[in-house]
Amino acid sequence: MSDFTVGDSDFLLDGRPVRLLSGALHYFRVHEAQWGHRLAMLRAMGLNCVETYVPWNLHEPRPGRYADEEALGRFLDAVRAAGLWAIVRPGPYICAEWENGGLPHWLTGRLGRRARTSDEEYEGNVERWFTRLLPQLVRRQLPAGGPVVMVQVENEYGSYGSDRDHLGFLAELLRGCGVTVPLFTSDGPADHMLTGGSVPGVLATVNFGSGAAEAFAALRRHQPRGPLMCMEFWCGWFDHWGDEHVVRDADDAARALREILEAGGSVNVYMAHGGSNFAGWAGANRSGPMQDGLLAPTVTSYDYDAPIDEAGLPTEKFWRFREVLAEYHDGPLPDPPPPPAALGAPARAVPDAWTPAGDVLEVLGGKEWSGPLPPTFEELDVDRGLVRYQVDVPGPRRPYSLRVAGLRDRAVVYVDGELAGVLEEEDAVLAEPVPGPAAVELWVESLGRVNYGPRTGEPKGITGGVLHERQYLHGIRARGLRLDAFEVAAVDRLPWRDAPREMARGLFRGVAEVASPGDAWLELPGWTRGFVWVNGFALGRYWSKGPQQALYVPGPVLHAGGNDVWVLELEGCAGDREVLLR
Repeated sequence: MSDFTVGDSDFLLDGRPVRLLSGALHYFRVHEAQWGHRLAMLRAMGLNCVETYVPWNLHEPRPGRYADEEALGRFLDAVRAAGLWAIVRPGPYICAEWENGGLPHWLTGRLGRRARTSDEEYEGNVERWFTRLLPQLVRRQLPAGGPVVMVQVENEYGSYGSDRDHLGFLAELLRGCGVTVPLFTSDGPADHMLTGGSVPGVLATVNFGSGAAEAFAALRRHQPRGPLMCMEFWCGWFDHWGDEHVVRDADDAARALREILEAGGSVNVYMAHGGSNFAGWAGANRSGPMQDGLLAPTVTSYDYDAPIDEAGLPTEKFWRFREVLAEYHDGPLPDPPPPPAALGAPARAVPDAWTPAGDVLEVLGGKEWSGPLPPTFEELDVDRGLVRYQVDVPGPRRPYSLRVAGLRDRAVVYVDGELAGVLEEEDAVLAEPVPGPAAVELWVESLGRVNYGPRTGEPKGITGGVLHERQYLHGIRARGLRLDAFEVAAVDRLPWRDAPREMARGLFRGVAEVASPGDAWLELPGWTRGFVWVNGFALGRYWSKGPQQALYVPGPVLHAGGNDVWVLELEGCAGDREVLLR
């Protein structure tokens, strides 16, 4: 039984100084069958520790209804088997470029700005969740023979708020639930962030991508004693839909890593292996210095230009980091494990079965809602997915502009059954005026809830109203379609028919014949935007605007023979539709 503590200048293992050489790897972004391989890759790079977040909304999708809540414990068991320590960042808020920063939609939809504060209702829900989650962590702390050496209090709170009472509550809650290993906070290396995010008596750490000397100097102004640690060394970055793919030079990143270590600091490489935002769990950001501008949704890939790429393979950055980290390792580093099996030969599916979007909604959608004003996604209990809003323009009346106030995020609009346009702005107007009477449908998709900044937790859908000229159109009918409704048994019940040759949207289905399964990349040439599943496994969102042009398919998802492929196309795809596996 070992003891991990925080000393005046070092981390201490049974009283002896140790340095944490950690890498971020989120268990929920990696297929469970591949955890062992990815952890072995971390060890081969020269790391002795792994860090992971815990997304509350993944494990409690509805109040009191839980999904795979023991996954963290299984991952920590895999960490121990790999011979690594573990840093756990349980939130409740995690950012992580994850939907809503990990907070459940059903909670932020009700509380709004009261989330992440000492609000009684918010803290009551956090206490209930932590009381359920944390026992699996507590049983796996280092003194109990497990791998967990440190646990984080909230996450970058100084970038959001200054409610020190709330941070104190969270620290006490963690201790009260049985966490005995050191607690820590992590924030940007700025005075206001460290002031707002630190907790007296709890180790503060800093997050940055370069400039270790300046960052650690800022930390020392607030914490004169204790180990220096960069809790997030940003060795790469994430991508947004419609932007250029982000790349950081490997030698530049290795120099920054060396600077951290030469300053005597411990480090957590963020990300060591990014993985994928499967099942539409990618979050979004707001542009601008105050994070209050246009929505910037994160792509499905969370490759992060990390040293271990999305498919688990070493990059040039891996080898440069390994050279640096080898200098801080006793003896030679282990060799990387053999790469995962790759798809033996390309495969192709032609989705020739189809169900139109309205029929998909009829079978898989939630209850229809009706009222004078449009409900938000949160009011319809939709976390990831879309909502169809229907409203009538009365008549007779002359053509006027049709405006959607408070639109979040993207609406495909039909007037009398004909495509009238696609709207993306928060205060959006159709290009062509609409006469009355007319029947209007707006299919609104959430592109990911904001995961960072003051607009975290904002509602989705039509949050204002639909106006004709300046007149609100009342009498709204709405129905939600959650992505988790696409289960094999439910999809089998859909009224399938032959796919049309003309432009169409809806759910398409085909079969890819695979001779030798393994890791693959799925491409959708000619498709526009939507979601794709393979054998019922939700790969995530695709979008022809890029920069991502292929989705990673974990080898364990595929099998020899026929593999079922579903494509939910939301804007329309015509001609020879095919799905390629390479």
